[in-house]
Amino acid sequence: MANYQWYPGHMTKAKRMMQEDIKLIDLVIELVDARVPLSSRNPDIDELSKNKSRIILLNKSDLSDARKNKLWMDYFSSKGFYVLEINSKTGAGVKSIQGVVQEACKEKIARDRKRGILNRPVRAMVVGIPNVGKSTFINSFAGRACTKTGNKPGVTKGKQWIRLNKSLELLDTPGILWPKFEDQTVGLHLAMIGSINDEIVHSDELAYELIRFLQKEYSGLIEKRYQIETIDGQDAYDTIKTVCVSKKCYLKGEELDIMKASSMIVEDFRNGRIGRITLEMPEG
Repeated sequence: MANYQWYPGHMTKAKRMMQEDIKLIDLVIELVDARVPLSSRNPDIDELSKNKSRIILLNKSDLSDARKNKLWMDYFSSKGFYVLEINSKTGAGVKSIQGVVQEACKEKIARDRKRGILNRPVRAMVVGIPNVGKSTFINSFAGRACTKTGNKPGVTKGKQWIRLNKSLELLDTPGILWPKFEDQTVGLHLAMIGSINDEIVHSDELAYELIRFLQKEYSGLIEKRYQIETIDGQDAYDTIKTVCVSKKCYLKGEELDIMKASSMIVEDFRNGRIGRITLEMPEG
């Protein structure tokens, strides 16, 4: 399997910025991809967000396995997070966030009240790794109505706050953290969902690994999608060849166009056309 790497230079800078920003906020809203909830997290985020209220949003939850979404929600809840399934493209689930924010920050709101500070908005920051749908989420959550609140006394100059409503402000510098690839499976999973540039991992390798996984965990989906028949224990590479024939992917003459069929399989997975699939399960 290929060795996936990211850019440590970017990572250090992003982490430094987040350490600064996190001092200003009450709540961290973390977006993960519901098909790979662990692989699409950065492990530093828990350390950086200590003592802050936390919400995890399982984004693209319409593409992941509904039954496994439930298991992931239970898993994160058991770790003390508030969790919601959303789809920031369609806006599904986004409306429920406001209530969860109030719930997650109820202690802070109560503390403010005791001190006679009423109606100070909760300040939140949205974090996540690249391509997890962060800007789509912010646009969908903020809608058209959001206004930048500009510089306020006591707020670091240059930091923009988006006023979502009376009770919530969003720091406009989304925290970008890069995933850590100590485990090669993490790299593979991120490549499968398209979070790593396709030039790094070739589509035939991705399609091969994907089919191997589907044969084990989601038997019958590949056959149904491409109207093919396979035999038990068939090698994933032979399945790609069968898809080539079924979908008429030829180079010239009878030569099979493995790359074309592989790209099609990977794209179909990413767009949910093969079915609702989750690539990893909570431990334990």
